[in-house]
Amino acid sequence: MIKVQTANFSLEEEVKTMLKKNDNVGAISSFIGIVRNKAKEKDLISMTLEHYPGMTEKMLKKIENEALSRWRLLDSLIIHRHGELFPGENIVLVITLSKHRKDAINSCHFLIDWLKTKGPFWKFEKTKNSGHWVEALDSDNLEEQKWNI
Repeated sequence: MIKVQTANFSLEEEVKTMLKKNDNVGAISSFIGIVRNKAKEKDLISMTLEHYPGMTEKMLKKIENEALSRWRLLDSLIIHRHGELFPGENIVLVITLSKHRKDAINSCHFLIDWLKTKGPFWKFEKTKNSGHWVEALDSDNLEEQKWNI
């Protein structure tokens, strides 16, 4: 399932909802990304995430479908927030359910790596005296490439 929203989320509530819909779950893997309090060594005031509705959900579904085709998952969830977020706030949640730990862990790792590089979100970080658009990191691209098989 894909959710792109401004509202915050609760890991506990999302897991409970997923477990109600799925039988024989033996493993749950999750990742939560949060807004850091520093941007290029300066105190971060906020991060604004922008996206194109419709296009974003379509790309996230494509990424999720890739994970579902590679691993034996019972269910998956991607929640990505947009709008102005502040240090310590949640940005993204990925949850995968499977019968066995390897499928849950590897698929969750894959999903967050691909979301980081292929997710159509643009980030603007605001500090006290300036702001800048966040560019992709070479290290993120290297992480994503390890999944190309």
